[in-house]
Amino acid sequence: MYADVSLIASLAMIIFGLWMLTWSANRFVDGAAELSQKFGVPPFIIGMVVIGFGTSAPEMAVSALSAASGHSDLSLGNAYGSNIYNIAIILGAVALIRPILSNSFTAFSSAVLLVGVSLFSGFLVWHGSEFSRIDAVVSLLVFAVLLPISCWLERKNGVTTEETVAEVSPVKHPIVWTLFGLILLVGSSHFLVWGAVDIARAFGMSELMVGLTIVAAGTSLPELASAIASARKGQNEFVMGNIVGSNFFNTLAVVGVSGLVRPFSCEGGHVLSRDLWVMVMLSLTIALFGCSFSRRKFAVIGRIKGLVWILMFLIYFVLLFIQEHSCIR
Repeated sequence: MYADVSLIASLAMIIFGLWMLTWSANRFVDGAAELSQKFGVPPFIIGMVVIGFGTSAPEMAVSALSAASGHSDLSLGNAYGSNIYNIAIILGAVALIRPILSNSFTAFSSAVLLVGVSLFSGFLVWHGSEFSRIDAVVSLLVFAVLLPISCWLERKNGVTTEETVAEVSPVKHPIVWTLFGLILLVGSSHFLVWGAVDIARAFGMSELMVGLTIVAAGTSLPELASAIASARKGQNEFVMGNIVGSNFFNTLAVVGVSGLVRPFSCEGGHVLSRDLWVMVMLSLTIALFGCSFSRRKFAVIGRIKGLVWILMFLIYFVLLFIQEHSCIR
């Protein structure tokens, strides 16, 4: 009887979380779009800074809590794993739902930025026996320096699609709606994850599988919801800015804050030998799929490219599961 009540409560949390996630994502994107036009900021920058960084709040929370409880090493896997999910699943799913019109300059510069910070982050972890507080400070300083440079380059060279300008709907009090939508977006993702974890355990899923699937995907739900909402509204720059900003934030700021709380090492793990290079490869595909190799300023990331991203993630996940399962045995 108690188990049935608990299962019903978990299902209710999932349904409520999905509804709130969808509603808040739309409000969040509407507010961000109005901010972009009201203050004359390129949509990609709003997507990168406001949407991308804002939706990385779950990753930051998980990493900070893990560090405080003595599991700082988990922060690296959390950050890198979320980055892989963001590109392969979120961009892939959005492209399947609605093809993305990509600015070639933005796609190329984004790929260079993400590959660079990924390799730099991997070097900080690899070069010593641990990711120390000095490494953490360096990581955060690089983040603070590269952020304004990236925004300046995008403002100078980025080109806004006509579709993005046409689809923006006026919203009263955009700052309030943006902040309110973000809070509900992050909060509703927690409801969804809690309900899903309870149901998974009720059906006998192991803690490993719950962590690899539901929790990992759950921390990226805000990015997924806001990206889908942006794509449906034709906000192409928001979609790419969301993913680039989130990955940029995860790689330098999330890992850096975790290292400040408590230094960590990844000895014996596969983060540097496996996940880092998968993340770098997927970052390169942003340029490969999002750049026009003619003189046109825009390229279309269509459904075939989206399917390729998702297939790449499925292959990675199967190999990850096999490797983790063999380690347990």
